[in-house]
Amino acid sequence: MHDLLSKYCNHLLIEKGASSNTLEAYGRDLNRYVSFLEKKGVADPRSAVPETVVEFLVQIKGEGLSANSMNRSLAALRGFYKFLLQEKLVDQSPLANIELAKVWMRLPDTVSKEEMNLILSQPGEQTPLALRDSAILELLYATGLRVSELAGLTMNSINWQVGFLTVMGKGGKERVVPIGKTAYDSVRRYVDDARPKLVKSKTTDVLFLNRFGGVFTRQGLWKMIIHYARKAGLQKNVHPHTFRHSFASHLLEGGADLRAVQVMLGHSDISTTQIYTHVTREHLKQIHRKYHPRG
Repeated sequence: MHDLLSKYCNHLLIEKGASSNTLEAYGRDLNRYVSFLEKKGVADPRSAVPETVVEFLVQIKGEGLSANSMNRSLAALRGFYKFLLQEKLVDQSPLANIELAKVWMRLPDTVSKEEMNLILSQPGEQTPLALRDSAILELLYATGLRVSELAGLTMNSINWQVGFLTVMGKGGKERVVPIGKTAYDSVRRYVDDARPKLVKSKTTDVLFLNRFGGVFTRQGLWKMIIHYARKAGLQKNVHPHTFRHSFASHLLEGGADLRAVQVMLGHSDISTTQIYTHVTREHLKQIHRKYHPRG
C-alpha cells in the first residue's frame, strides 16, 4: 500500500509540480485512509469497495474535520484513484458512483420515533383536507418516498389486494414498496371519504389532490409538512426528505437488512444507503451512554 502512495506522491511532485505543503497534506490524508483500510482488513487500496470508502468519509467527518479539510481529503482520494486508473493499476475507482457531497456536507436529518408520532398525530380526521394530510404523512413515513414520487402517484399506483405501491423513481426506474397497515388504512380512508369531495367535477387519476381538485405540488407538500412539524412543537428543521431519512434510519435501528432498505429507497448504489448506518451507530452510542452503568 505504501509503495503505491509513494508512487502517487512522486507523480504529484514531478508531473504536477505540487508544493511541499500540498504533498504533506495529501500524504497525511492518504496515510489516514490506508490506516483505516488496514484496520478493516483491506490489504490493498486497489481492492477497496464503495461501501468502505463511504465508511471512511463518514468516520473522518465524525472526527470533526472542517469543510476545507474534508474537501482536501476527497481531492486526495480522487486524485489517488485517478492516478491508479491512469497507470492501469485498477479497472475502476471505488469513488466513481458515490454521491460524495451527501456523505460529508450533511448527514441525514432525522427525527426520533416519538417526534415522528407527534407529527403524524397533528392533522386529525375532521375534514377531507385533514384526512388527505394524514394519509400523505403516513405514506411518506411508511414508504420513504421522495416528495416528487409521492406527488406523481395515481389511483393505479396502489395494489390494494397485497398492500404494495408501484412508484417511478429517479431515471425512470420502477420499484415496488410495501405500504404497511397504518398507512394503508389512512390512505384507504382518504380515498373513500375525502378524495371524492376534493376531486369535484374534474376527471383525474392523480391520488393526492389539492383543495381545488388539482395536482398537489411539491411546494404544497413542503409547506404542509413544515406546518405540521411546527404545530407539533418541533424546533428542528423538518422537511419531506426528513421522512425519507427517518424511514431508513428507523428500519435499520429495528434490525432491517441494509440491502432491503436500499431496494425500498430506490438507491442504485448501496453506498448511498450506507450513510444511514452512521446515524444508527450514533443512536446506539446514545443508548449505551444513557443506560449502561459505566456509559
